[in-house]
Amino acid sequence: MPQLYPARGLRRIELSTAAPEATADFLAHLLGWAVLPEPDDVFGGWVGDRLAVRVSPGDTTTWRLVFAGTTPRDLAHDTAVDRGRVLHGPWAPEPRPGEPCWVEARGITDAAYPDELGWKVRDPEEPFSLYDAEFDGDARPVAGRDTTDTGAAPGWMVHFATPDVDTAAKSATDLGGSVVVEPHEVPTGYVTSVATPAGAVLTLLQAPAGWGGAWAHVPEPTDSGTP
Repeated sequence: MPQLYPARGLRRIELSTAAPEATADFLAHLLGWAVLPEPDDVFGGWVGDRLAVRVSPGDTTTWRLVFAGTTPRDLAHDTAVDRGRVLHGPWAPEPRPGEPCWVEARGITDAAYPDELGWKVRDPEEPFSLYDAEFDGDARPVAGRDTTDTGAAPGWMVHFATPDVDTAAKSATDLGGSVVVEPHEVPTGYVTSVATPAGAVLTLLQAPAGWGGAWAHVPEPTDSGTP
């Protein structure tokens, strides 16, 4: 069922892994989270008063994105919709260090997918494009879209804000993880991809100006009238 209104951001992010406590502890040290245990071996990673990720036990290592919307339901490619406040997205508060700051759909080509969330593909013929959401006449990028066939299963790549990508990459290896993609510049900004010891892969984005890094909607400065 298509959205009555476009999904303007994330309600929550979930990470399933065979080692939830160790993974939450690794990410807490890497990203500066406060980790709060929940029932059933679930751990919440918090930045201040906002939940960054909920880490839960699972047979496979998978990111699951839950967007805020009007009709709760599960969608393809570990995506869901739930009612509630948007915590992360282009209209949410600016991402703080350790918080999700961007998401990209990798290898997802289902034509109905953006329709389900009320999004428009900015450049549908390009391998990489943006999903735009519109609110009150204001269109902003809510997620990236990469349809390049890499042979990997379709899914999501979650980006987290960090003050210094080079330092974070070194910390990931010092903590027992690994660097999957060395630090480098992309259109989104300065990034690296790292893996937790249990195999969850995430991307770190340096000092994003807002949701989406270089894609972020940053308001134009206003003229105060002061000479």
